Amino acid sequence: MIARIAQMYHVENQRQADIAKQLRMSQATVSRMLKRAQEEEIVRTTVISPSGTYADLETELRQMYELDEVIVVECSEDSDGPIMARIGEAAAHFVEATLQPDEVIGVSSWSETILKMVDNIHPMKSGKAKRVVQTLGGMGDPTVQIHANQLTTRLAKLTGAEAHLLSAPGVAQSREAKLILVSDTYVRETIDLFSNITLSIIGIGAVEPSSMLARSGNVFTSRELADAEEAGSVGEISLRFFDGDGQPVKTPMDDRVIGMNLERLSTIDRVMALAGGKSKVAAIKGALRTGVIDLLVTDKFTAERLLAPADPSTQERKQYVQICK
Repeated sequence: MIARIAQMYHVENQRQADIAKQLRMSQATVSRMLKRAQEEEIVRTTVISPSGTYADLETELRQMYELDEVIVVECSEDSDGPIMARIGEAAAHFVEATLQPDEVIGVSSWSETILKMVDNIHPMKSGKAKRVVQTLGGMGDPTVQIHANQLTTRLAKLTGAEAHLLSAPGVAQSREAKLILVSDTYVRETIDLFSNITLSIIGIGAVEPSSMLARSGNVFTSRELADAEEAGSVGEISLRFFDGDGQPVKTPMDDRVIGMNLERLSTIDRVMALAGGKSKVAAIKGALRTGVIDLLVTDKFTAERLLAPADPSTQERKQYVQICK
C-alpha cells in the first residue's frame, strides 16, 4: 500500500486529498505513508545538477572552509580575464536575487572583479538598497580613479541607493598624513557609516598588487611588500594583510591605510568575496581562514585548487618560518 500511495503521489501527481478519497482513508494517513516511503527508501530524491554547475565542489568548499554559501562558475579558460568576467556575472545575479530592503552595501575600491559585477547588474525597478558605501579610499591616479568611483556611484544608481564615496587615497604617505585626512568632515562621515553596512562586497588580492591597484598609486613600496611577505603575509583584503592561517599580519603599513580593517569586516552580517585565478590561490585560502567571509564566488579551476591537499614542501617552508620567528 505504501508503494502504491507513493506512486500515485510522485508519479501520477495526484493530490493527497484525492488519494485519500480514492483509497477511502484519511489524508493524515496518506501523509504518514508518504513519509514512511521516504524513510524506507521506497522513494528516493535525486537532484541532477545542470551542465556548467558544480554542486559537489560548492559543498566541499562550504564544509572545508565553514562558509554559508559558495558559488562555483563554469569558465572556458584558466586565465584571469575570462575568470573575472564569469565571477562578475555570477556575483551580479546573486546580488540581484538576494538584496534585502534598505540594504547598506559596502564595496571595496580598486577591484576589477567587482567592477565586472557592477557591469552585469541590471537596474532595479524598485530601489532596494539604502546606501552604497566605499570602504577603501578611492582617490588615486585620475586615469584609474574614475573606475573606483564609478564602481560605487553606478552600483548605487543601479540599486536605487545613495552613494557615499571615501574621498581619500587608499594609502596615505604617512601615519600623520592619514590622521589629517580622516579628520576631514566628509571622510569621517563615510567612515562612520561602516558600522551600518549589512552586505560587504570584497575582492581578495595577493601580496603583489593587481594591475588596477598598481596603476592607482595606492600601493606600498617593493621593500614594504617584501617585509610583509617575510612576516608571513600571503594576501590582502582592502590592503589589510593576513597569513596562510588567516591571522592578521600587523605591519607599520596598517597605520597608513584609509579604509575598513578586518576586525570591522568581521562584524558585518554578510561578507561576499569575489576571487579567482591561479596566482591568488594562497591568498584566497588564507582569506577564507580569517573567518570574515560568508560567501565565496569563484571559478571551477580555483575551486579545485582550493580543495587540493597542501604541497608538503609548502608546509615545510611554513614550519621553517615559524621556527625562525
